[in-house]
Amino acid sequence: MEKRFDLIARGTTEVITGAELRELLKKEKLTAYCGYEPSGKIHFGHALTVQKLGDLQAAGARVIVLLADLHAYLNDKGTLEEIRRVAEYNRHCFIALGLDPKRTEFLLGSDFQLKSEFSLDVLRMAVDTTLLRARRSMAEIARHLKDPDVAQVLYPLMQAVDMAHLDVDVAVGGIDQRKVHMVAREKLPALGYRKPVCVHMSLLHGLDGAAKMSSSKGNFIAIDDEPGTIEEKVKKAFCPPKIFKDNPIIEYAEHVILPALGSFRVSREAKHGGPLEIEGAAELRKLYAAGKLHPTDLKAAVGGALIQVLEPVRRYFEEHPDAKLARPSKVL
Repeated sequence: MEKRFDLIARGTTEVITGAELRELLKKEKLTAYCGYEPSGKIHFGHALTVQKLGDLQAAGARVIVLLADLHAYLNDKGTLEEIRRVAEYNRHCFIALGLDPKRTEFLLGSDFQLKSEFSLDVLRMAVDTTLLRARRSMAEIARHLKDPDVAQVLYPLMQAVDMAHLDVDVAVGGIDQRKVHMVAREKLPALGYRKPVCVHMSLLHGLDGAAKMSSSKGNFIAIDDEPGTIEEKVKKAFCPPKIFKDNPIIEYAEHVILPALGSFRVSREAKHGGPLEIEGAAELRKLYAAGKLHPTDLKAAVGGALIQVLEPVRRYFEEHPDAKLARPSKVL
C-alpha cells in the first residue's frame, strides 16, 4: 500500500489528506477524476494533471476524465457544438499523453449534468452556500469581476456536485482548484455524499513568466506544436539568470522533463564548461544559482528535452489520422 501511496503523492503540491488517502487505498476499487474545460490547445499545464492520472492508473485506480462541455458553455467558450468537437480532440490528446484508453472513462458533462437529480443537488448546495463563498471558489478571472454572470457563480457548485455524481474517491486538479475542492469536501457530506481526497498539482508559469500557462493568453507550449515551434518558443521565453521565481524554464525542467525522462543533457562547448547531464532538481538549482549554467544553454537543453517528451504524442497523431482531423481550427 505504501508504494501505491508514494506513487500517487509524488510530485504533488499537496494531498488533502494523506491519512484519508491511505484509508482509501485499503479499498479494492478506487475512482479518480479530473475535469477539463474543452480547449483548442492542450498544453504542458494540462500535462501535469494527466501525468498524475497516469500515476493513479498505475496505482490501480479507475480514472474518469470529465470533458466539461456545459462548464465551458457557462464560461462562454463557444456553442455546444463547437465545444463538443473540441472535446473529441482533447480525448485524443489525453490518450496521446499516456492515459490508457481501456482504463479511462471519458465523459461529457452533458452525459449526466442535465438529469433532474444533478440539478436538484446543485440547488440543495446553493441553499447552503453563501454568495461570497461561491465567488471565492470561482475561476480566478471571474472571481474579480464586479458583476459576474449567475452562470459563473453556479460553475463551482456544479463542479462540486460532479464529484458526487461520478462517485469519485480522489479529485485531481491544479492548485487553483483548491477552493472549489474545499467546497466539495465541506458541502457534499451535508447532501449525503462522501468528501473526496484532493490531489493538487503545481501550476506552470507561461512562457512570459507573468501568468500561468493558458491557451487564452497565448503563453503556452501545445502538445502538438512542431519541434521547430517548441524550440522557437523556448528560445524567446522568460529565463532570468540565477533567478527561480516565476522562471518557466526552470519549472518545465523540474515538473515536466525530470519526472518524464529522469535526466536531460546540456550540450555546450568545452570553453563554456563542456556538456552536462542534469539528473535532479537539486543539481539543476545548484548550478543555476551559482551562475554555472547560462540561460541560453539551459533553454536549448529544455527545448530539446520537451521535444523528446512529446515524441509519443507526435507518433500518436501520425498513427491516428482521425485525431488530426478532429483538431479545431480555433482556440476556445
